[in-house]
Amino acid sequence: MRILVTGGAGFIGSHVVDDLVHAGAEVRVVDSLHPDAHTGLPPYLNGSAEYRFGDLADPEVALSVTEGVDAVCHHASRVGLGVDFADITGYVDDNDRATAILLRSLHRHGFDGRLVLASSMVVYGEGAYLCARHGPVRPAARRPDDLAAGRYEPTCRDCGAALEPTAVTEDAPLEPRSIYAATKVHQEHLCAVFGAERGAPVACLRYHNVYGPRMPRDTPYAGVASIFRSRLRAGLAPLVYEDGGQRRDFVHVRDVARANRLALLGPEPIDGPLNVASGDVHTVGEMAATLHRAVGSDGPPPVVTGRFRPGDVRHVSASPARAAERLGFRSEIGFAEGMRELVGAELRPGVTLADRETLPAALAAQVTHP
Repeated sequence: MRILVTGGAGFIGSHVVDDLVHAGAEVRVVDSLHPDAHTGLPPYLNGSAEYRFGDLADPEVALSVTEGVDAVCHHASRVGLGVDFADITGYVDDNDRATAILLRSLHRHGFDGRLVLASSMVVYGEGAYLCARHGPVRPAARRPDDLAAGRYEPTCRDCGAALEPTAVTEDAPLEPRSIYAATKVHQEHLCAVFGAERGAPVACLRYHNVYGPRMPRDTPYAGVASIFRSRLRAGLAPLVYEDGGQRRDFVHVRDVARANRLALLGPEPIDGPLNVASGDVHTVGEMAATLHRAVGSDGPPPVVTGRFRPGDVRHVSASPARAAERLGFRSEIGFAEGMRELVGAELRPGVTLADRETLPAALAAQVTHP
């Protein structure tokens, strides 16, 4: 079985490649080695996979890499909140347009195999909440003046009361609150329409906070676990936004890779969205403290800054029940174990904003287009 993994040189995609190769699949990778994410060829590329380096948004590249594949695992994406609103065209080009070109290429090849999309918890916006008076509610977006005053918790739209956060399920309405989130919702919709047109099963795996080896470091697009770990290794205090009470579900990248393998190679194809999460909720402040203890040094402890970012949500954690029922997926790597590993893990060298203008020419010599 030949499986195409888009973005297979990246953080999560490379672990998916390793898991699929280990399971005996024939794996083809396409990756643009985008200069926002890569300083060169990563050292961890799997020698048993076929690599083609090129931009999936290029119709010729997409048509070439999709020829003769039996299944597709779509990870190529620009991630994170970005730097500012000027990033919008990059997100739309890399996420929406590239996905559309990928799907058009698959359509032209008559593809009707399994398609697995790497989606994200960000499609939900805020997580799920209960009001003591009104039951399940969707809170309004948090206002900048409330955040500036240290009022971080969402309130009930109807009565203004405090809310109790609870686990979000796949049936929750989608309410993206960042550019990245909006593009992930659009990716899900595009893939669903393709699946209906072609009769192809489409599984949208909504990842929660993925962490582990090969995370990018020292970049504005890195995840919070990577940013905290890099500061600790440099002898600096992690800077925790708001009051550190944001609830999240941290899931290890090897567990995420296994979820992809189950969706691609399991006995029955899966349609629709699935949360890929541990089901074990921790706060951002707790994660920073756990990493600080795992470093085992006399370095400065985390600092709660009270700062905030537009587009951030307060609480989002997931019910993993549907993935357990339909995929047989349950996370295996515990929070404390995974954070200890992260402290000593090799992370991918990050790309700073200053690098972005100088890298493309240097990369050009290393990239072979299909």
